[in-house]
Amino acid sequence: MYRPAHVAGPAAIVPATLRPMGTPGAVDTSRTKQRRELRFADSAAMWADIERIVESERAGTLRRAGNWTVGQSLGHLATWAELPYDGYPPELKPPWWLKFIMRPFKDRFLGPKGSMPPGVRIPGVPGGTIGTEPMETEAAIERLRRAWARLEAAHPGIPNPVFGELTHQQWIRLNLGHAELHLGFLHPGAAIREG
Repeated sequence: MYRPAHVAGPAAIVPATLRPMGTPGAVDTSRTKQRRELRFADSAAMWADIERIVESERAGTLRRAGNWTVGQSLGHLATWAELPYDGYPPELKPPWWLKFIMRPFKDRFLGPKGSMPPGVRIPGVPGGTIGTEPMETEAAIERLRRAWARLEAAHPGIPNPVFGELTHQQWIRLNLGHAELHLGFLHPGAAIREG
């Protein structure tokens, strides 16, 4: 069953730039034009982008177009890669009608040109999603490496709560699409234009 990851450092101190949606100063990620449009052909491309992001963060040249730090973003990706092995929390169980509506659109998210829309919030879940606890970047990278190695090594045993049974390749594509979405808010070494 899902349990939040251990948070390294003083979790009670959250910078004003990491405010959840609905608070002053938070970025509406469904509307920002500052997100990079990414398309990873495979996990090697994803890891290459993560390396650029982390190097840029270390150099102090990373720009964020969203609300999360690098550590939060990578920790979030790790959480969702772990869930189909360890179990989903009850608050992520969608109503039957949502599954009925979404399953025919599975290829929109998992097909060759599939993508995830930004700014989607899960109803009834505080903050709109899970796995966004503050986390140091290095700890988040290691957690994501472990989760990704597990994903590539074996098919998850738990069906997706919305799409149901997925092939191993669909699980990998789903997680690559999730990474494209969230890493797109992190700009390695690039200035972000205002407006």
